[in-house]
Amino acid sequence: MLFVLAGFTVFGGLVALLAGAYGLRETRRVAAAGDAVWALVKPAPPGSGRPLLQYETADGRVLELPSPVPPTRREPLTPGARVHLAYDPADPCEVILLGRERTGLDRTFVAAGAAVLAVGLVLAVAAL
Repeated sequence: MLFVLAGFTVFGGLVALLAGAYGLRETRRVAAAGDAVWALVKPAPPGSGRPLLQYETADGRVLELPSPVPPTRREPLTPGARVHLAYDPADPCEVILLGRERTGLDRTFVAAGAAVLAVGLVLAVAAL
């Protein structure tokens, strides 16, 4: 029974670790290889806490997307302001706000996943 619990714990830790690592990799990839543009912050639509970001891609399309920054941040985005963002040219809907990347959350997932993975491995060794 302990071995099954260890297996689920290892699996859960591995999933969290990989999710955080993937988030960090995608943030770095878009920041490094993405196109940087200025975006206009527009008011949040009714029922949404996140303001919209309006920007123009290199091929002339104008996109409006919800901000990737949660509204609970210390420095909320105010309508009418301009922010610097980078978007993936292959998928212009994938954006990061330069200087406001959410790497803290991804690092937390990596650390928590590694800790849970370690606990699972200790349980697996104890079960043997």
